[in-house]
Amino acid sequence: MGRADKVTRASAYRTIREAAARLEEAGVPEPAASAEILMAELLDLRRGDVMRREEPLTDEQAAAYEAWIQRRLEREPVQRILGYAYFRNLKLDIDEHALIPRPDTESVVSVALARIDEHGGACRVLDIGTGPGTIALSIAQERPRCEVHATDISEGALEVARSNAESAGVEVRLHHADIAKGLDALRGSVDVLVSNPPYITSAEVEGLSPEVRDWDPRTALDGGPDGLEFYRRIFEETPPLLVDGADVVLEIGHDQDRAVPELGRGLGFSPLGIVLDLTGTPRVALLKWRAGA
Repeated sequence: MGRADKVTRASAYRTIREAAARLEEAGVPEPAASAEILMAELLDLRRGDVMRREEPLTDEQAAAYEAWIQRRLEREPVQRILGYAYFRNLKLDIDEHALIPRPDTESVVSVALARIDEHGGACRVLDIGTGPGTIALSIAQERPRCEVHATDISEGALEVARSNAESAGVEVRLHHADIAKGLDALRGSVDVLVSNPPYITSAEVEGLSPEVRDWDPRTALDGGPDGLEFYRRIFEETPPLLVDGADVVLEIGHDQDRAVPELGRGLGFSPLGIVLDLTGTPRVALLKWRAGA
């Protein structure tokens, strides 16, 4: 009798507990959460309700769940198994071209929204390296008076972002661009620049967890030998796009709270501060561009 046959007659509660034990034994991070989330999505229930469900799974449900658990045992992230991820008020489709949205990036969005409000709530925003549209779509949804532009070097990522924008019912103007190249139409008009660039050093990428190293696009992770390659390019290449007094909001690595502001200072940007994420980790560098400073 195969495993799927064994779990057919089991309740969701029992099946989750058995799956969590298998995941834990295999060293999969957050085994209980993985098992519960997958079952909740399978049964279209809230995670808090799924453990109270005692009805037996159908053959089809048991087989589908077992297939998902097998994929999780191979360290495929839950979001990639499901094909989507939740971020703030959004449900974002993802595929192999797009970085999975992280809770850390919520701090970036919050800081960007605060700066937008300082500009009166209606300004031009540019998100560099948008991936599935995580930051740009959140801003467009939560500050609908803004004109939001977003770039990515990956055509595949832009297709995902375009689809996500349509699903969310928000307007974001997408550009196939490498940092600032090809954005002449935005010259001198961007009030708030925001980005979650690749910031992991090339040497550290191989040491990342399999969920990240093997499933996220390397181009969205690798920040070059010192992890600062893309910050350097942003500071060097974006000034022609910015209005005098533009705010720059950048996600940073936990150990880059000094390096990124100092890099910006050396290239004409004024550091305004570092914002911590919900875990107390330095996560956002805030700078201001002053033309001719």
